[in-house]
Amino acid sequence: MGLARKAGLEPLRIESLQFHVHAHLDVFEDGRPIVVPAGIGIDITDPGVKRFEDPVAYGGIEQPCADACISPLHTHDSNGVIHTESPTPTPNTLGQFLIEWAVELPSDAKVYIDGEEFTGDVASIELADRREIAIVIGEPPSAIPSRFPPGVE
Repeated sequence: MGLARKAGLEPLRIESLQFHVHAHLDVFEDGRPIVVPAGIGIDITDPGVKRFEDPVAYGGIEQPCADACISPLHTHDSNGVIHTESPTPTPNTLGQFLIEWAVELPSDAKVYIDGEEFTGDVASIELADRREIAIVIGEPPSAIPSRFPPGVE
């Protein structure tokens, strides 16, 4: 939860769905996909956090954890969906997510939003609902994703 706080987020003791947004992140290095891990922004060691299998996922917090165990910005599984689940309608940014993930992008990384190259401050990109974000490091893949993938949530 320290990384969530470092990102300016206030971790919670239970999932909150008053403000619920899904953005999707693809990361490529020299054309190969890099997995966005399950459990970013979730204390997966907390006994109140459930682990699911096939695919591995974390969440299902039914009773409040004894201590803060989930950031309002997190991943449940490794399908690239970034969840904002918050009691307040405060949008989150890609910069906050990268801090939580403890990832620093190289200066030559390119970022695309819904298939269009973004040339501004990457950290400022809002994780809007159903937004597709692609980070490309080195050689690009054969196609840059341009739409939120169907069938993922």
